[in-house]
Amino acid sequence: MPNVFLSPSTQEWNPYADGTGNEEMVMNLLATEMEPYLRASGITFVRNDPERNAAGAIADSNAGNFDVHLALHSNAAPAQFAGMLRGIDVYFASNSSDSELLATITANNMQRIYPVENHVTARPTNSLGEVLRTKAVAVLAEIGYHDNPEDAAWIRKNLKQIAMNLVLSLTDYFGIPFINAEEPFYGTVQTNGSRLNLRDYPALTGTILTQIPDETQLILYGETDGWFVTTYNGKTGYVSGEYLRL
Repeated sequence: MPNVFLSPSTQEWNPYADGTGNEEMVMNLLATEMEPYLRASGITFVRNDPERNAAGAIADSNAGNFDVHLALHSNAAPAQFAGMLRGIDVYFASNSSDSELLATITANNMQRIYPVENHVTARPTNSLGEVLRTKAVAVLAEIGYHDNPEDAAWIRKNLKQIAMNLVLSLTDYFGIPFINAEEPFYGTVQTNGSRLNLRDYPALTGTILTQIPDETQLILYGETDGWFVTTYNGKTGYVSGEYLRL
């Protein structure tokens, strides 16, 4: 199953124009809102250390085995345009078709929720380290302008919707279903003595990741078409609800 390095901004010195916080605080709130949707959709993740800078995030990401490195930021206009600009830019590595694909998916999905639809763009970069220096496919999302009062207010009032949209983009990229978040609940394997297959896709054609013994109690994070997302022995995947006692 997919594994993501989630890297919200560590730039606490960038205040929001509406006085509700700063870039580091708000992007970490956004990452926290993403977590239940990531779990429900079967995406494992690690978050960056807020005490480390971008170079530290890159090093930590490269020390792991991640499929995507997602950096979360908000933007600020040059001094001569301070407070005047709006928009979302999703930056991708100009030499990576996978990075461009993820950025394009993310920008297209963001257009559905951002109030100025034609101000959402996927852009190549030849300078952003978190996009260019990671082993994993990487994008950096500049979600609105924190020096613009309208953007700052939109971000703060729509953190949950933005979080859902970002996770939707990840599931689109990985080719797995987006599953709405709910409170985790328990289920028990009921297979009359045999083992239950944990698969990497919610279908009988999904690859078997491992097998779970009968009567094992599992924490279930989400459900799609009768398949439930769970983790067993460090592996996350889908099990058929036909063989669970809920």
